[in-house]
Amino acid sequence: MQFLGETKEQSTEQSTAAQVFADHLALITKDIQAWVDLFAENAVVEFPYASALGLPERKIGKLAIYNYMKDALGQMQNLVFTNIRAYPTSNPNVLFAEVHGEAVIVATGRHYQQDYVMRLETKDGKIIHYREYWNPVPVLDTFGSTQNLRQSFHAE
Repeated sequence: MQFLGETKEQSTEQSTAAQVFADHLALITKDIQAWVDLFAENAVVEFPYASALGLPERKIGKLAIYNYMKDALGQMQNLVFTNIRAYPTSNPNVLFAEVHGEAVIVATGRHYQQDYVMRLETKDGKIIHYREYWNPVPVLDTFGSTQNLRQSFHAE
């Protein structure tokens, strides 16, 4: 993972948020329960552009996050993240990142590509706030319809 804007001394010690972010990317495609365990009990996850597709913008708490993401991630076969760029801040618990993701959507067989911008905040080694920006157009194109989307994310 490339950390931009770091001094040599900073690069030898990853911040709390940077380590949790690395774990986030490693686990989200492999073990959804371990991924959810990265979150604090009352964590907040936000997808500001989701409402454009009829999906909820915000989930609060580990159970709500798990229920929202488990089946949706199951629809993203061979999900891979590349071009990962992390931007530490002066606060070791806050990190911004840019990531490119690709997968095949199971429901349609279509190839999905997306560029994400993420903000992650941790406290005591757990994610307390995660915000992810993405373009709704590729999501709709690859899922085929808002109905497929809502079913995949159990948003009906």
